[in-house]
Amino acid sequence: MAFIGLVLPWDLSLVVMMLKSSIHTLVALLAVSSHSITAPNAKASFDTLQQWYNQSIGLWIPSTGWWNSANCLTVIANLAAVDYNVKKKVEFIFPQTHVKAQVYNLQMQKTVGPNWLPWSYYGSSWPPFPPGYPRPPSHQPNGFLNSYYDDEGWWALAWIAVYDVTADQKYLNTAESIFEDMASSYNTTPCGGIWWDKNHTYVNAIANELFLSVGAHLANRVQGKESYYLQWAQEEWNWFQNSGMINSESTINDGLNITTCQNNNGTVWSYNQGVILGGLEELSRADSASSANYLSTAKQIANAAIANLTDANGILHDPCEPDCGADGSQFKGVFARNLQLLQQANPENDYKTFLQQNANSIWANDRDSENELSLIWSGPFVTPANASTQSSAMDALVGALAIG
Repeated sequence: MAFIGLVLPWDLSLVVMMLKSSIHTLVALLAVSSHSITAPNAKASFDTLQQWYNQSIGLWIPSTGWWNSANCLTVIANLAAVDYNVKKKVEFIFPQTHVKAQVYNLQMQKTVGPNWLPWSYYGSSWPPFPPGYPRPPSHQPNGFLNSYYDDEGWWALAWIAVYDVTADQKYLNTAESIFEDMASSYNTTPCGGIWWDKNHTYVNAIANELFLSVGAHLANRVQGKESYYLQWAQEEWNWFQNSGMINSESTINDGLNITTCQNNNGTVWSYNQGVILGGLEELSRADSASSANYLSTAKQIANAAIANLTDANGILHDPCEPDCGADGSQFKGVFARNLQLLQQANPENDYKTFLQQNANSIWANDRDSENELSLIWSGPFVTPANASTQSSAMDALVGALAIG
């Protein structure tokens, strides 16, 4: 017993080092696991996003691209919905973008890479057209229409989000007009559904999920046309769930082979797991008789996505990291945004934990001294951040803030 409690000098220093290491680890874990995101945090991220807002054209160009700007607008509207102080600050943005963005001289071309990562090229923003690449003519995207149906879907959802926070009918009317252009593509493909592009090169998940989601959103908002939009959303969902794009693991691959109309086994991107959640949540409210089925399927997809796309700490990643280009940098926020909608409709502790952990990790590990938010939510901060990485990360912050 004489040596119990005896610690030699070198033992004592070792113990102190071990205790310090354990304390630092515990503090780091608590910083990520506790709910620390506040309204001032989200507002600070919004203020930083606005350094990239180009008032002369109503877009976040040249920092990011055309469809990304629609997502910037969406997250701002969603933040305004939960923070009245932000709502007062953003009131000028909505009409300015609505007027000016439609007459912007847009020159863009999209392609799909070998790993199924979409890649946009722009005439006046990043990423630029490669040398010798054939450039399409510039055009004004009147009515927020262009050569890509998925781009149109993003803008339709953006204006629906703005309508929700302003109750201004013109924004809902714009979304309706966009939907009609998307609907004109339905069943013109060899596989059913709608095309990704107006050159008819690809039938993919994202364009069809957006078409479903816009239709379901409109079914819950346009008085007198509820059944019209509901029928569209139901028909699109019936096609989508039988298309084969939802694989045996309940995750969604990128699209279909248009020769065989079979799942192309394309990359499982986070945004393809996200848009469908919001679409099914809206459809569950529009079609109450089948609500439980829609929500059950949404949860299967959400659970599979979280299981397959997160690291050991529960932080979301896309396979393209750390080089996701101008398009892939937007993906993760789309998942967080739509998981928030599912959580609000049908709460699960796992979804709440996911949103809080990701938001807190962004704030702790993926933020610089100017409150810029970058690509990798677990860290480290990747330079440079831009309006796409900022708005995508903001989706997670707003999601955590909205669920409380």
